[in-house]
Amino acid sequence: MEVSNQPPPPSDWVTRSLRSVWHPCTQMQHHETVPLIPVSHGRGAWLFDQEGKRYLDAISSWWVNLFGHANPRINAALKDQLDKLEHAMLAGFTHEPVIELSEKLSALTDHQLGHCFYASDGASAVEIALKMSFHAWRNAGLGGKQEFVCLKGSYHGETIGALAVTDVALFRDAYGPLLRQAHVVMSPDARNAEAGETEADVARRAAQDVEKLFEKRAGNIAAVIVEPLVQCATGMAMHDPLYLAEVRALCDRFQVHMIADEIAVGCGRTGTFFACEQGQIWPDFLCLSKGISGGYLPLSLVMTSDAVYQAFYSEDVRRGFLHSHSYTGNPLACRAALATLAIFEEDDVLAQNRVRANKLRAALAPLATHDKVRHFRQRGMIFAFDAVVDDAAATTFSRRFFSAALGQELLLRPIGKTVYLMPPYILDDAEIDLLAQRTHAVFDMVLRS
Repeated sequence: MEVSNQPPPPSDWVTRSLRSVWHPCTQMQHHETVPLIPVSHGRGAWLFDQEGKRYLDAISSWWVNLFGHANPRINAALKDQLDKLEHAMLAGFTHEPVIELSEKLSALTDHQLGHCFYASDGASAVEIALKMSFHAWRNAGLGGKQEFVCLKGSYHGETIGALAVTDVALFRDAYGPLLRQAHVVMSPDARNAEAGETEADVARRAAQDVEKLFEKRAGNIAAVIVEPLVQCATGMAMHDPLYLAEVRALCDRFQVHMIADEIAVGCGRTGTFFACEQGQIWPDFLCLSKGISGGYLPLSLVMTSDAVYQAFYSEDVRRGFLHSHSYTGNPLACRAALATLAIFEEDDVLAQNRVRANKLRAALAPLATHDKVRHFRQRGMIFAFDAVVDDAAATTFSRRFFSAALGQELLLRPIGKTVYLMPPYILDDAEIDLLAQRTHAVFDMVLRS
């Protein structure tokens, strides 16, 4: 019997997927009306379905894809690594890709964060940072420091520990009985500005909220976790870099760790490689994932200081950080990350992104002044605005916008009433114009519907 090498027809893919695949962050019933796209392949900034239709990936496939799909340089690095070593356990063994990646990342922090602990995804990195903070304090004789602080509207992942420091009701509420209670402090979201306040004023006011909490509970608090500059999942809430400096100073003063969750905002998204650089600070723990592997393979890591590392350094195995998973420091994922870092260096990506971001901001200018737009904002290569819609329309705005955007060859997925763009770092002038013009067209179309 001859076996066909041709893929099944698209309609068959959709049917089989809906029958057997439980899709993430999805109410599966919605796919009775919202299309499921059978992706065939990707090239550059575009995804293609089985019928040949294309979609500009304007959100980098959930914020992971930095340099386009099927990037030839990352492809070449992975093909080379496949012939050398696909995986080896990192307990008792090591390998060149994980060493080189750790060294390069450390150098990017001027060696202030010189130790990298590896995992597979962002939530796992947050879990590691939380556990590491508590354990470091315990090893230092301060085992009572068991509490954590997060920002209002913060999102840090959906595992049990990460959910405990997440303040997005949609993700958290169902699992509330399973979670430890964290302290929730004011967000420095610039949209919270009162009459006459600047972004910096909001940042100071939010930092004062942290100070009040520390004055009461610092002896019990292990760490405060912050998404530097942009709280993404709550609706791209952006804040002044001053907040980072203020919180860092408070952590030093009250002996509390600072965790920077740069899973979404690291790797150049905000204009600097690390968002923390804009606050001129380094945290005690820095979590990376998403873009670090260029969107190719699951990889996350926690970077930390020598002081934290030394808190675990002992002959006593019980003082060690006993956390692991089978694919820690996977060589293929590390090679993808090294290829990603090489592109940053070879192409002067941060400088090129400043040019690209200015062009995209100019192209989006008509939207910024739209009478149904509020709080048009930008940080590096992240753009967002809030739609003015009534309560009835707001409940379905995101899904209607997503569907309408697909019809205009765009992959855009609003968060509630917040429309955002987080494209890969490779858009040319024509793609920038197309993205801006069609985003505007989709917005008008949805408002009329």
